[in-house]
Amino acid sequence: MNSLKNKAMKYFFYILFFVSAFNFAQEKYLTKTGELSFEASVPSFEEVAAKNNSVTAILNTENGEIAVLALIKGFRFKNALMEEHFNENYAESTKFPKALFKGQIVNFSLDKSIKNFKINGELSFHGVTQTIENIPVIINESNGKLMIEGAFEVLASDFKIEIPKIVRNKIAEDVDVSFRFELLKK
Repeated sequence: MNSLKNKAMKYFFYILFFVSAFNFAQEKYLTKTGELSFEASVPSFEEVAAKNNSVTAILNTENGEIAVLALIKGFRFKNALMEEHFNENYAESTKFPKALFKGQIVNFSLDKSIKNFKINGELSFHGVTQTIENIPVIINESNGKLMIEGAFEVLASDFKIEIPKIVRNKIAEDVDVSFRFELLKK
């Protein structure tokens, strides 16, 4: 009799667990091949720009929470020497190997195929975390994928990045950051 009672209890807990998991399941979309670019070029000088095509991004479609992770050494420049200087002198990628953004898409909903939204969150880079607000993004849903694109501007000094006087006129203090994520349902 106890054996039958134990089996019944087990089935009851399995059913309870399944129903709970189903009700609390959150729909997430993910990419590990997102694109993140930045540019700090000054007219009449060599382009200061890099792109990282191995960025991880995850979006919770239930509440609009988004997180993005980029390895700093994943940024590629046209000029190898510039890439070396970026990693060693500016980003200090050995000491600070990751950039992380955690945020919330304001009033997020997937009711339409193309939507304009704003994202608020915190960007951590070079050991500094800054609040970034009102990042304009476009979200396009097509064929089971979510495409998220946007851009914003930061100041190098806000992340304690010092531009030496010798190159200060060749590198902009304002850094334009753009991103493009094609996320698949997880």
